[in-house]
Amino acid sequence: MRGVAAEEGPFPPILSRPLPSRGGAGIPAAARSGSAGAGRQAGREMAAQKINEALEHIAKAEKYLKTGFLKWKPDYDSAATEYGKAAVAFKNAKQFDQAREACLREAEAHENNKALFHAAKAYEQAGMMLKEMQRLPEAVQLIEKASMMYLENGTPDTAAIALERAGKLIENVSPEKAVQLYQQAASVFENEERLRQALEMLGKASRLLVRGRRLDEAALSLQKEKSIYKEIENYPTCYKKTIAQVLVHLHRNDYVAAERCVRESYSIPGFNGSEDCAALEQLLEGYDQQDQDQVSEVCNLPLFKYMDNDYAKLGLTLVVPGGGIKKKSPNTAQDKTRGPATVGSHADEEEDEYSGGLC
Repeated sequence: MRGVAAEEGPFPPILSRPLPSRGGAGIPAAARSGSAGAGRQAGREMAAQKINEALEHIAKAEKYLKTGFLKWKPDYDSAATEYGKAAVAFKNAKQFDQAREACLREAEAHENNKALFHAAKAYEQAGMMLKEMQRLPEAVQLIEKASMMYLENGTPDTAAIALERAGKLIENVSPEKAVQLYQQAASVFENEERLRQALEMLGKASRLLVRGRRLDEAALSLQKEKSIYKEIENYPTCYKKTIAQVLVHLHRNDYVAAERCVRESYSIPGFNGSEDCAALEQLLEGYDQQDQDQVSEVCNLPLFKYMDNDYAKLGLTLVVPGGGIKKKSPNTAQDKTRGPATVGSHADEEEDEYSGGLC
């Protein structure tokens, strides 16, 4: 163990000190006094054991990489295996930075051995160690690198899954980067004719674009979704995407684009005459007439309220240009229009009644 501890590099030798004996020698009396203290001590012992185990694997790996008079070429395959075992041991000891370094060395060894798939896996694992340390942008960079190697290796499905994983990691920190990753994953899936998976990625990108008020890009993304749904003949979902498109266009204050979107959707089988179509026509009519009540009434229909949250919010916050006008109730309207005339007509009747005299 002490020979291993003397190895130089990013793995600190202080971690490889001899383990305390199992009999409890060296354990402070305060720690032995309670089960909690004993548990913590056992955890420290286990961690120290795993760290020593990892350092042994590092030493073996470096030995495999050495060359000499009778060994002209490094044994990259064996070295990569040992680095991989070291990474697992460091991870179990919760030494994530050393685990990351071991993964990177493993990846380098696999690259030198022309084993791109295994190198990509090691880079992806290094990214996951960075995730444990909350260094998410760096983690995403490594996972992106892994996805490129998967593509180069001829395993595009694995590349797309890695891109999706990276998108999920960074979504709350950098939605812009997540959109890019989801769109890249969608493109890979589409090239492989895995359209349902591509639609799932595009849907995530569209919702993030709407959430970030990047409405011009959201409109294009929704159009892409709608085209693929039409291609696979999922027409009811096309109707829902048309509603989302119209809401996005109206929030962009582009009534013409919203109207054109509905008009073009008439070519989708079953759209004309559907409740989606009727609701959209009513929505556009209210928006065009600046009738806020009619617009709000349509946007509160279950058809709109039970969409994905990001699109439902667009409906609930939609305001017509100029703030809109309120509908007048029919009774009020009649009273206002007929009120003065009614008074005049009663006076005329009284005059007519007595115009011929009392007899």
